[in-house]
Amino acid sequence: MSAMQPPPWSRFSCMDPATQARHRLAGRQDAAAPVMYLLRLLALALAVVVASVGSVAGIAVWSLTNQVTDNAIDIGNGDAAPIPSIGALAGSFNMLMVGADNAPDQSGFGETRDATLNDVNILIHVSADHQNVTVVSLPRDLVISQPECTDPTSGEVYDAVDDEPLNGAYQRGGLGCVVATVSAVTGLEIPYAALFTFAGTVAMADAVGGVPICLTDAIQDTDSGLDLPAGTSVVSGATALAYLRDRHGIAGESDLSRISSQQAYMSSLFRVMTSAGTLSDPTKLYGLAEAAATSISLSESLASVDRMVAMALAIKDVSLQNMVFVQYPVLDDPDDAAKVIPDDVLAPVLAGKLASDTPVVLSADSLGQSVTLDPSAPAPAASTDPVAPDPAATDAAGDPVATAPPVDEGLSGMNASQTTCSIAAD
Repeated sequence: MSAMQPPPWSRFSCMDPATQARHRLAGRQDAAAPVMYLLRLLALALAVVVASVGSVAGIAVWSLTNQVTDNAIDIGNGDAAPIPSIGALAGSFNMLMVGADNAPDQSGFGETRDATLNDVNILIHVSADHQNVTVVSLPRDLVISQPECTDPTSGEVYDAVDDEPLNGAYQRGGLGCVVATVSAVTGLEIPYAALFTFAGTVAMADAVGGVPICLTDAIQDTDSGLDLPAGTSVVSGATALAYLRDRHGIAGESDLSRISSQQAYMSSLFRVMTSAGTLSDPTKLYGLAEAAATSISLSESLASVDRMVAMALAIKDVSLQNMVFVQYPVLDDPDDAAKVIPDDVLAPVLAGKLASDTPVVLSADSLGQSVTLDPSAPAPAASTDPVAPDPAATDAAGDPVATAPPVDEGLSGMNASQTTCSIAAD
């Protein structure tokens, strides 16, 4: 709420007490919308999608909103243009979600390191027509050049570097340095960002009552702590985090394998959160709001209720088929078997499609080596989204005709309508 705006109850001051009470309740229900829409946007990385409902007390919602704005982070890109009125944000936009390893509150979630690392790096691109969302996971071990960065706390300036893993960007200048690095490697302007932690991931999983995940065979991995049978299990809390962090129990036993598991988890949680059972449950919705507000820090450019609502309204009608999770294209690093480098053919293709706002279309065999379609799951419903006319394709009269977009061969990933199983390592 802006400091210049009157409180939401002031317009009722001339009403009788009973009328005031009814309108205050309605006002509190309306106030729930910004936080619910905010969660729909932020949760793409955590796959928590929440729609607007009127069942959370207004005073609690405003408290959570204040927590979100109070924790805002300066990422060094200036103030974003003001939103003139509440409505869907016009045009395309990009946002970076960063998962921090070794955060100050990480106790109990892995070994302690000397520095905080950006182990999860997820770029979200929303198309200008608001019909497509592309979620790109960039490997933490991606070796690239990184720009000069300034630590926002100490003021220390870090020189630009070459051949450094992506997950070292955070310690060179916080969230802003990660944004600048991903922006440099993709060529995209990234005005919005958010930071989340292991503790936040656990809180989100607990808030929804668990997420279904599938394994082709049982996995017992002492490194991650994952211990699950073959088939589908509903995971939450520490078990959900163990699945997301597991590397040695999944086929390929690499960071790329872990990305496939994260995409499978995001797809599953997305479907859970768009189900009627979640959207109609005020306890789950408030639990998600509280988990997000206390464990996600936003860039200053994003930490505005008006802006968050405008961005969330832009994506509220995106179909499951049009929400695509893509792995940033990489090749093995010839100098280090444990690292990867950008694929000099496919990486520019992906960056070009995002820059030109062209939907990414994955092939039927794009899932990669560590996940497979769940044979027991029902086939996803066919998309009802209209196919846009292709100006280059015309009928006998010379009029444009609708044609399906070409498949992007070589890219790896899945869409949110696909139910998959992680393939256990041999």
